[in-house]
Amino acid sequence: MEYEFNMAPELREEVRKELKVKEKANAEIKDALAIERTTFANERTFLAYLRTSLSLVIVGISLHQFFNTALSMWVAVFLIPLGVVIGAIGYRKFTQKRAFIRRKRDAYVPAKQMLALLKAEKANQLHVSR
Repeated sequence: MEYEFNMAPELREEVRKELKVKEKANAEIKDALAIERTTFANERTFLAYLRTSLSLVIVGISLHQFFNTALSMWVAVFLIPLGVVIGAIGYRKFTQKRAFIRRKRDAYVPAKQMLALLKAEKANQLHVSR
């Protein structure tokens, strides 16, 4: 539902322009926050891998210490390396995603900067063509 206000046409146009500027600024803020959310999600995922890894190692050690049987030794021999492997996989995935996020963050150019770059490039082209 759109409301009609009795506004002078010049004022209405000025308000529209200001709203467009605000929308662009809000979009840039949303983009920046999305990058931060992605970074935090990557860190949370790594911590989940680490938590699982440490749990397996601790369970393996605890089972062997508590029962001290041949079976508990074989379970520990299975669980401890499994925990180490899961930790290594988690770390590798974390570093790969972190590098990807950094590349995307570095490549991101906010609309204000992009507009300034385009204007500067256009001005250079005008000066060169003369």
